[in-house]
Amino acid sequence: MKEEAMSVKHKKITRREFLEKGAKITVGAAASSFMLSGSRYYPRGERPAVSLVKINNGNIGAAVEKAIDLLGGISEVTKGKERIMLKPNLVAPAPEVTTKPEVIKTLAQMMKKAGKEVLIGEGSAAAPPFNVQGNETFRTKKRDILDKMQQFVFDNLGYSELAQSLGVPLINLHSGEMAEVNVPDAFCFDKITLHRSLQEIDLLCSVPMMKTHVLAQVTLGMKNLIGLYPGTVYYSVRGLMHDLASEVEPSGTAAAIVDMVRANKLGLVVIDASTAMEGDGPSEGSLMKMDLIIAGTNPLATDMVAANCMGFKPEEIPTFTWANKAGMNPAGLDEIELRGERQKNIERKFVKPNIYAWKSIRDVWGAKVI
Repeated sequence: MKEEAMSVKHKKITRREFLEKGAKITVGAAASSFMLSGSRYYPRGERPAVSLVKINNGNIGAAVEKAIDLLGGISEVTKGKERIMLKPNLVAPAPEVTTKPEVIKTLAQMMKKAGKEVLIGEGSAAAPPFNVQGNETFRTKKRDILDKMQQFVFDNLGYSELAQSLGVPLINLHSGEMAEVNVPDAFCFDKITLHRSLQEIDLLCSVPMMKTHVLAQVTLGMKNLIGLYPGTVYYSVRGLMHDLASEVEPSGTAAAIVDMVRANKLGLVVIDASTAMEGDGPSEGSLMKMDLIIAGTNPLATDMVAANCMGFKPEEIPTFTWANKAGMNPAGLDEIELRGERQKNIERKFVKPNIYAWKSIRDVWGAKVI
């Protein structure tokens, strides 16, 4: 796809226009069968549930199972959904900054036992020596580089072996057959190009690692969907996506996250907070042991609770503000039902990241093209 042919909103939005736009947006009929059918936009007054479960004795799988059970069980959270994609956060080939395979394994086993067809999909950001050379990260659309990079990440993090043992497909979301999706009332992209497999599933389950982020403040269930922007269209490290989205808001991230959420069937978030990252995430921060799993069927509610456990107020996270303007609920923590652990017993004050505008760090994060 040529860059000039992409349907993109370049106009910067004033505060007044931003508020007016938010007031006018409704989340009504989808533009296609792919649009919005899996996301759950709760009406005012209906309290979405989020479960908080401590990991005991290192048993991550048991905590995942309990977190799902607190939401009504796997049959309830996947009701009417037969084909499900699990989307881990595999930003780079480093196990300390990525979703633990045990979380994905447990979810896949539960879903298969419930009679569901399961896929695992990801489009990683960067890996040496493919688009990282020395201290420089490059952007590329070259399929041969992206395919080799993604396979390398899958192999090094144990996901190739995991998928084979589970008997589930492992999808490289960077390349292959693509589909174009309309995003009504989009903030950044009127149309988004996605891997065809995302059109063919009934439910997308985001499974991120709990981390801070120098562009988005936090990276959780919704931010994890940045990995759906295919590199063969938007470049690796999503360079083109960030460039274009930064014309709408400085981070080049928050509004684009909400557009991607609205373009997909995101209806379950399971956050791997066994180990979390504070400071300058998503890869340069410090690790802390949280021993926690957080799950919910409302992506915004789940992320709000997780961010609060990290010591962030909802209004500190730009993605939440943009999500509310898109018509997504809840608007605050008081509209969420918590199940499992008492939040005050597990809250931590994370070291907050240094926040940058995309254009200020673009040269470090892939301005050069290979």
